[in-house]
Amino acid sequence: MLGRRVGELAAAAGDPSAPLRPMAARLGRADITVGNLESTLSDNGAPRQGDDSFAAPPTVLPGLADAGFDVLTLANNHAGDYGRPALVETVRAFADSGIEPLGAGANRREAWRPVVVEHDGVRVGFLAFNAIGETWRAGSGSAGVASLRMNPRTGPLYPVELDAVADRVRALAARSDVTIVLPHWGDQYTHEPVADQRLVGARLLDAGATAVVGGHPHWVQDVQRHKGRFVVQSLGNFVFDMDFMQETQEGFVLDMTFRDGELVGTHLTPYVIGPDFAPRPATGAQARAILDDIDGLDLLP
Repeated sequence: MLGRRVGELAAAAGDPSAPLRPMAARLGRADITVGNLESTLSDNGAPRQGDDSFAAPPTVLPGLADAGFDVLTLANNHAGDYGRPALVETVRAFADSGIEPLGAGANRREAWRPVVVEHDGVRVGFLAFNAIGETWRAGSGSAGVASLRMNPRTGPLYPVELDAVADRVRALAARSDVTIVLPHWGDQYTHEPVADQRLVGARLLDAGATAVVGGHPHWVQDVQRHKGRFVVQSLGNFVFDMDFMQETQEGFVLDMTFRDGELVGTHLTPYVIGPDFAPRPATGAQARAILDDIDGLDLLP
């Protein structure tokens, strides 16, 4: 989240991407780097969520590219904070940036369009959706994000909607060697996923997802194993100005190594967000304390 106080501090430093700098080399070592951009890149409209309306200048894009990001999902509850025109302007701002936007668009077809990144002959497919609401569901002729209704915010979960998402995952898996689904889901300020996260996560894996990696809770959450594949429920915050509690200033970078389409290794780098809103790797007891809040880590390869 590169707006609000994060953006103000970065602007004062003369570098809109300042919070990304301490972790840029770490992120850039990956073959493909993916994240969730929880701020629009346009404020061309009235703020829809008061002080919780997040907008960053499009000048953050070069810094995001320099930090190694290849794909950024916009399927979240803040992509629409300044209205539909600003959402479309945000998606269009990615043109020529070297970063692929995911999960939002001028209509439903565009919002649900997956991204496939090829590296060394391996095709990695990404699909994202928002289950939190607040940003509009994209329509046949209206801008918004890819959405799935589910608890705790937009439920109940409708089987026909979940079937449709599973079909999209199945179609993507048929043309990808690795398929990653990025849901924006769950309850805020808890380490415990809600029941729908476990149900939907398992269904996505059954449909062909190689892994499911979620966000939104602002705290780290559990790892779930299902038929040999994995759901990581929440990575926590990465860059954010939520400095009112310890847990909202913690998270982890998840490295996944794939071979022949299977997840064969993982590495977790826990970090702490500093007073400059920039994350830096945690060490020692601090790092162990962050990882101890994640049940199921022993299930990862």
